[in-house]
Amino acid sequence: MPRLRRLRSFDVMQIQPSDLGLIARVATLGKHYGEGAGAVTALDDVSLGLRRGEFTAIMGPSGSGKSTLMHIMAGLDTASSGRVWLGDTDITELSDSALTVLRRRRVGFIFQSFNLVPTLDVRGNVMLPFELDGRRPSRDEQAWIDELLDTLGLGARLGHRPHELSGGQQQRVAIARALATRPDLVFADEPTGNLDSRTGREVLGLLATASARYGQSIAMVTHDPIAASHADRILFLADGRIVRDSARSTPEDISTFMLAMEVAA
Repeated sequence: MPRLRRLRSFDVMQIQPSDLGLIARVATLGKHYGEGAGAVTALDDVSLGLRRGEFTAIMGPSGSGKSTLMHIMAGLDTASSGRVWLGDTDITELSDSALTVLRRRRVGFIFQSFNLVPTLDVRGNVMLPFELDGRRPSRDEQAWIDELLDTLGLGARLGHRPHELSGGQQQRVAIARALATRPDLVFADEPTGNLDSRTGREVLGLLATASARYGQSIAMVTHDPIAASHADRILFLADGRIVRDSARSTPEDISTFMLAMEVAA
């Protein structure tokens, strides 16, 4: 029988996130604000990976670090310590210009406030990522955009501007824009915060479908147990650390754990 080769530290360092089925990863991540007695630790030695094609919810009390984690993983903020990868690209020390290109081409964003351009109609808002990248969609990309618009029920609204749409329709446009370029990862920051309950459920269903049917990787920051219950995986943060990593859960179970976290704080 051949002898098993001991894995050297050099070999371990060569393992890429994609080798582990991950679309994004952070290792020993830290984020600190201020100095001395007034210093604040937003993230404290966080290591995690987001799996390809999975819908992940990130939860925690106010000040737990969940938004900071999302911003660093999306290249919107920088880490104080540790490393950050998007796919196999180490983005930890990329320049601002390189991060801008990376976000434009490989990351999608869905915000609570929709962030649509008011002077552009539905089609213009959805096509905006391509315009900013200075190119037109390929034939395959255009077919995908057409499918998105049809699936999201926006086909009859292409000439309408944001002020002519309901909140739910505006969020659907934001989802179409985020998915149009087929990004590696979509970050959703409280995407149902400005929607009524019924419309919010529809939007969450669309995100879950994008993950399950199209293999889209999604990371959603939320404080809402009902929203989190749509995700495949739920990460709970408290005081800048991950305190629980669970599979899909019911809103009741999520609420119980969140309450326990608040009591323990």
